[in-house]
This record gives sequence, C-alpha cells and structure tokens, in this order.
Amino acid sequence: MPAAEVIGSYHDLWRVEQSFRMSKTDLRARPMFHHTRDAIEAHLTVVFTALAVAREVQNRTGLAIGNVIRQLRPLRSATVAINGATQTFHPAVPAAQRAILDALPQAEVTH
Repeated sequence: MPAAEVIGSYHDLWRVEQSFRMSKTDLRARPMFHHTRDAIEAHLTVVFTALAVAREVQNRTGLAIGNVIRQLRPLRSATVAINGATQTFHPAVPAAQRAILDALPQAEVTH
C-alpha cells in the first residue's frame, strides 16, 4: 500500500473514532441493550441521525458540537395559556448565539 494511501486511511480512521467520541460525549448516546431487530435498528437510526445532524451543524458553524450545545442550551422560549389567551415569549439571543443560529437553516416552528 502506498504511503499516501496509508495516511489517508489513518485520517479516515481518526474521523470514525472522533464520531464515536462525539456520540458518547456531546450527543450522550449510550449503549442500549435491545433484544429485537426492530429495536436495535431504531436505536442505530437515531444515533446515526444525531451524528449526521451534529456533523452538519459543525460544518455550517465552524464550531465543535459541544460548543454549539453549550451556547444554545440556555436559549428557551415559553408559551403560556391563560383563560384561552396564548402568549409565546422568545429568548433574547446574544450576538454570538445569533451567529450560530444564522448559520443554520431555519424551519417554521408550528408547535
């Protein structure tokens, strides 16, 4: 195997290992002891989907996913319903967190 191919394979291995570390730490994905094929496939689907979303967030923002999570976690909105009147209160978003949100595509929230 040529040296360049060995180095390329090593870099690919490093990415796989980084993905597993990310899934265990930042995404808090832990082993689950499922016994049916459907449950196992569902668990793997959720974990790999979370990993793909995390990678896309990192690519779009240029920040590590743990950093994004730490910065965005405090941002919460609240919806209050009293006597048939509903009011939604959105968080004040500081400039640094606004830059992260602006880097991500926005979807219409319906709930």
